[in-house]
Amino acid sequence: MAAGGGQAPVSFLTNLTRAAIGLGIGASLLNASLYTVDGGERAVLFDRFRGVLDETVGEGTHFLIPWLQKPYIFDIRTRPHTFTSNSGTKDLQMVNLTLRLLSRPDVSRLPTIFTSLGTEYDEKVLPSIGNEVLKAVVAQFNADQLLTERPHVSALVRDALIRRARDFNIVLDDVAITHLSYGAEFSQAVEKKQVAQQEAERSKFLVARAEQERRAAVIRAEGESEAAKLISDATAAVGMGLLELRRIEAAREIAATLSKTPNVVYVPGGNNMLLGLNPTNMALGR
Repeated sequence: MAAGGGQAPVSFLTNLTRAAIGLGIGASLLNASLYTVDGGERAVLFDRFRGVLDETVGEGTHFLIPWLQKPYIFDIRTRPHTFTSNSGTKDLQMVNLTLRLLSRPDVSRLPTIFTSLGTEYDEKVLPSIGNEVLKAVVAQFNADQLLTERPHVSALVRDALIRRARDFNIVLDDVAITHLSYGAEFSQAVEKKQVAQQEAERSKFLVARAEQERRAAVIRAEGESEAAKLISDATAAVGMGLLELRRIEAAREIAATLSKTPNVVYVPGGNNMLLGLNPTNMALGR
């Protein structure tokens, strides 16, 4: 009886252990058979017997055969990429350009992308085709045209990059040149050119001012000559009376000006220096 009573708990524990192990194995198999594709993502399945499957798996939780199949997750949302390029212009000047791209994969072609490029497709393709297109487009323009015709240059770069990216099943939503700078030699040449233009404008101003001063001097001389002629004609017609009248008017103006000045003392002419003394006081002094 005692032996039979002791075997029952042992049997119960053994069965419980087996059940727990079975549940653990089942849970592990179930977990290995499920995978989740989050929002903005797609999955490509690799089968050990059939290779990469042609169908792309959408969002949600899906089943797979453990060990036989493996999912590879792709982010299909638009992502920014920025890179720089040092390119030569048509007039042999070096230009530094920064290009920004907004790219995403072609969802229907994800199996092909995975087979040919892998999951890091954008890092492998975009920098190379971006540099290639930038160098090809910039070589068609002179250095100054990159500034004056920047919208046209951006349009050419955008169209060429969209065509090249389509060959790799990549969709470009936006392409923009965000920064443009020239080499040190070209910048110095532009600065010297601006200084020369400013000097030329200053020289033009000096020449124009000298011309205006010359014209003013001619007009002033002509006016003085005309005035002298009129005075000469008037003098010949009426005699020296006009000159005497002008002398009197000038003396009147001088006298009016001197009368308003407090520091001026009027001294009589000749020997009449004591004109202002009182004769009575002089007699008493004697």
